[in-house]
Amino acid sequence: MQRNGDVAAEVPAPREPAVPLSPLDDPGSPLYKKVVYFDYDTAEIRPEGAELLRTHAGYIYQTPSARVTLEGHTDERGTRDYNLALGERRADAVQRFLVAEGVPAERLSRLSYGEERPAEPGSSERAWSLNRRVELVY
Repeated sequence: MQRNGDVAAEVPAPREPAVPLSPLDDPGSPLYKKVVYFDYDTAEIRPEGAELLRTHAGYIYQTPSARVTLEGHTDERGTRDYNLALGERRADAVQRFLVAEGVPAERLSRLSYGEERPAEPGSSERAWSLNRRVELVY
C-alpha cells in the first residue's frame, strides 16, 4: 500500500503474463472441435468431418508429442456387438484418413464404445445424430 496523504491507496500488483491456452483448449481455435459425426449405419467421413480432420492432422504432424485416441461411438440402434464393430469401423476410417494426411500411425490408437457412452441420451433423431461420432482424445 502507498500512502497518499492520510488516505491509503491500493497499488495493483503487477500482472503475471497469462499462460497461453493450448489451441486444443481455446474455443477460438479450429482445433477446439474434436468430434467427427457420421450418418446412420456408415463409417464414411462427411466433407465437414474431412475438413476438421485435416486441421487436426496438421497439428498432430507438427506436434511430435501429440498422441490421440480415436473413440468410436454409435447411436443406440442395433445390437451391442454390431455397434461395437461399427464404432471400430468409424475409428478405423478416421485413423486411415489421418495417416493418409501424414500423421504417423504410431501416434494414433483406436477404441470403440459402441452405444455405451452416448453424448446425448434419448431416442430422438437429434440424440442419434450426436451419438454417431468419433472423438479425438489427446
